[in-house]
Amino acid sequence: MKVRKIVSLLLVLTFMAALFSACKGGSDNTEQKAAAGEGKVTYPVTVTNTFDGREITVDQRPTKVLTLGPNCTELFAALGLGDLVVGRSLVNHSRGPLDEYADIVNNIPELNHSSATREAILSSGADFIYSLDWEVGEEGLVIDEVQGLGMNVYVNCAKTLEDQYKEIEDLGKIFDAQDAAAAFVQDQKDRIAAVQEKLQGKEPVKVLIYDSGNDGVFTCSGTNFETLLVGLAGGKNIFDDIKEKDWVTVSYEEVINRQPDIILIHDYDAPSVEEKIKEIKANPVLSQLDCVKNDRFATIQLESVLPGNRMAYSVEKLFAEFFPA
Repeated sequence: MKVRKIVSLLLVLTFMAALFSACKGGSDNTEQKAAAGEGKVTYPVTVTNTFDGREITVDQRPTKVLTLGPNCTELFAALGLGDLVVGRSLVNHSRGPLDEYADIVNNIPELNHSSATREAILSSGADFIYSLDWEVGEEGLVIDEVQGLGMNVYVNCAKTLEDQYKEIEDLGKIFDAQDAAAAFVQDQKDRIAAVQEKLQGKEPVKVLIYDSGNDGVFTCSGTNFETLLVGLAGGKNIFDDIKEKDWVTVSYEEVINRQPDIILIHDYDAPSVEEKIKEIKANPVLSQLDCVKNDRFATIQLESVLPGNRMAYSVEKLFAEFFPA
């Protein structure tokens, strides 16, 4: 009888220890999720996309995401959401991800190497799309169409830092990653503020942004996000007075009239930066510029001046180019 009581007692103690251990493990798991900003959202979640004022309601955390644009893809990697991305596009407009995100981004399948096609999007099986505004159109992303198939669409279209911070915070809500989003935004703010301190007492550098040339210079206007980044780095886009659209072609003669101090060249697939510099130096008008004669060229990857995760990185890089030590 005593043996039975002892065995019973041991069984009870074993069960209590196992239960305590399980509860403790569950507590640790909850703490880990909280640290990652997970488990805090109550679905459904509704946010408003600045692109078109459309309300986006997500009934549950998306699990299959398309990122249409290299800036969109890298932002997901930066927020720790890269494992949810099942396809990416516009890889041809990328010189590759930043080193810290390379492993994640390079392992994401290409939906399309260039712009995403309508067919590829519709057959992707995605439940959420984060897309650069370039990709919205009849041959690619048709918002009403994909929404009818159960794909929520958030369009990347920021014109200001506040716009992009809001996009990041919205993604944090949608994907239950608010802490990661908040930490990322704060890091961007701190690093950009540090550059502003370095700019005290410095005169702005006049910048010609050179995407390409043919019957003039294809450049960005005052409404383009890149103009904002150039300004934060201590530069001034010499065509920031143009407001009609983001990208414009200006005459070579008008460039001469505005006399830039430096030419900022976009680096992407083709033509190469080296080819663009040769083209500028061979141009009978642009070759007259003092900055061309003095080889005052700077370069930036095109994806670095799109709204996304590289705001602080780009401001820091451009500052170093505009004000070499």
